[in-house]
Amino acid sequence: MGSFRGHALPGTYFFLMGLWWSIKYILKYVSKKQKRTCYPSSKISFQRVELVEGIIIVLMALSGIGGEQFLNGGPSLILYKEGQWNQLNGWHHCTMYFFFGLLGVAKIVCSTINSIPGSLVKLMMSNALFVEGFIFYNHTHGREMLDIFVHQMLVLVVMLTGLVTFLEFLTRSNVLLELLSTSLFLLQGTWFWQIGFVLYPLSGSPKWDLNDHGNRMFLTICFCWHYALAYMIIGVNCIFVTWLKSGPRLLRGWTLSRNSARICCSFPGDPKEDYSLFLFQKSSDA
Repeated sequence: MGSFRGHALPGTYFFLMGLWWSIKYILKYVSKKQKRTCYPSSKISFQRVELVEGIIIVLMALSGIGGEQFLNGGPSLILYKEGQWNQLNGWHHCTMYFFFGLLGVAKIVCSTINSIPGSLVKLMMSNALFVEGFIFYNHTHGREMLDIFVHQMLVLVVMLTGLVTFLEFLTRSNVLLELLSTSLFLLQGTWFWQIGFVLYPLSGSPKWDLNDHGNRMFLTICFCWHYALAYMIIGVNCIFVTWLKSGPRLLRGWTLSRNSARICCSFPGDPKEDYSLFLFQKSSDA
């Protein structure tokens, strides 16, 4: 990750995972409230989605490991070289990707073997997050002040995500915990991008003073803005999914009620008389 691309890649992965999971959890909750039989109430459809998710996560992990090892002068699977450790930072990142790869494997196994409990996925996810937090906590020794600070914020997010995911493991199908964890995944993804912009500015962009306390204060505010953005994304997803599931249903209900009203009030072959006059006639006239 010693480059802008190295931080943008995991940031994109975490953001996409959080975005998809927020849509999936909201869709699952709305479907249960409406008592639909479509996805994800259908167990078979849910297992298929879990299988696809697992395959994608494994591919993400393999691409991350391959990029760290073989691109931009990586260690190329050589841990010890010429009497010293070889690019341990890269090995840190590969270890993080490896544990998320295990999460993908757990999703594949749980979706194909019914005897394995589905809660294993949440347990593996929390383990992967705790390992990631442990790695980044020991990742910045001897670095400059701002470099350490942005990674400390990342460790905070990762540890909180791991804790919430472990609570999901203990409590089954709690939509509030699920959305909280997805908001932290979104925050982690955007914050990886922020770290890339701070430590490795794009060509033509001014460089950050890594020892300026003013920059640290600004990044504290910026961190809160990132989290607000995550909640805004979840809110938009919630509105969209609710409209997607309820809108056609409301439209169909309105159409059916309108058609039924027409059928009840008008019959073919009836005489076309003005019955409104009959209401105002006297009884003797009848």
